[in-house]
Amino acid sequence: MQLNLTGKTALVTGATGQLGRVIARTLAACGANVALHYISNEAKAMELQREIEAMGRQAVIVQGDITKQDTSFRIRDEIESRLSGVDIVVANAVIQYDWTSVLEQAPEDYVSQFESCVMQSVYLAKAFIPHMQHMRAGRFIGINTECAMQNFAHQSAYTAGKRGMDGVYRVLAKEVGEYQITVNQVAPGWTISERDRTGEPGHDEAYTRTVPLKRRGEDQEIANAVAFLASDLASFITGAYIPVSGGNVMPAI
Repeated sequence: MQLNLTGKTALVTGATGQLGRVIARTLAACGANVALHYISNEAKAMELQREIEAMGRQAVIVQGDITKQDTSFRIRDEIESRLSGVDIVVANAVIQYDWTSVLEQAPEDYVSQFESCVMQSVYLAKAFIPHMQHMRAGRFIGINTECAMQNFAHQSAYTAGKRGMDGVYRVLAKEVGEYQITVNQVAPGWTISERDRTGEPGHDEAYTRTVPLKRRGEDQEIANAVAFLASDLASFITGAYIPVSGGNVMPAI
């Protein structure tokens, strides 16, 4: 069996980021046309667009702050006018900031994480789920994190934002399931990305010792999970939080 997304249109938010680029390329390799969202790095977005077009797929770039509802609706309209209605949404974008203790973390960091994780999910759902309901098909996929289950020190804002996101996804899965729309989350561990391969490798033996597979995951392995959930092979999986972390996180039953 193969992952066949031919004829589908996918939106990847944060597509110019380390993981976003690999997800976008992977969906295109499976046959999807791709809308590449970015917030500031237009040059990287255009480079990725050219790369995907060279694969024989259509690709458009869309810019904006998707923590704002009107931006999500504008992006939807742009994609529909240039490609088609979106069949697959991958919510990958996230705001970055310095991690520190609860007592020292700036309050605005909690607000930005809530906007980035929770409100991004809500606005994307409001913008793109109605088309999926009309088509009685669709895939809504969020990039969560193993941190949401680990509650490590210095990660309170990030963990809170991702756990809030988890709640939105689980409820949404129940609300739209009757339309044959699946809603799932992929939760990476500490992942090897292009930054590690081209620069100073970020290796922490203490971390890899905690991973049953005794290594860090590759960005391609995360993208493979996204592509699987986007495909018809995952047609009966919804409401799932799926760690792709080498066994470092094992959700309890």
